[in-house]
Amino acid sequence: MAIKSSKVPAVIKSAPKKNVPLKVPSETSTARFWLTYPPERIKAPVIWQLGHQFKLMTSIRQASVTDVVGIVCLEVEGAASEISAGIKWLKKQGVSVEPVELCAVES
Repeated sequence: MAIKSSKVPAVIKSAPKKNVPLKVPSETSTARFWLTYPPERIKAPVIWQLGHQFKLMTSIRQASVTDVVGIVCLEVEGAASEISAGIKWLKKQGVSVEPVELCAVES
């Protein structure tokens, strides 16, 4: 028994239009930093919080964590203002932040 209906479900009527450009930030920057965690911050989800509190995409490039210290090379991508605000926030969390210096071969 088939149900016939002349009405189109609302879900189908509100389908997105084709060829609508996505809104992508025009000014994005990428930067790498060395983060050094004190012992009391090693188990805290600082990088996760950074990516959720600021409009930043984070990528861990290298890490070494012990019971005494945590060292992470973190790449962040986003607006320059978001990166600056995120770095200030990290420092307030007790994390040391230093820029990574790339050699000519790596860049």
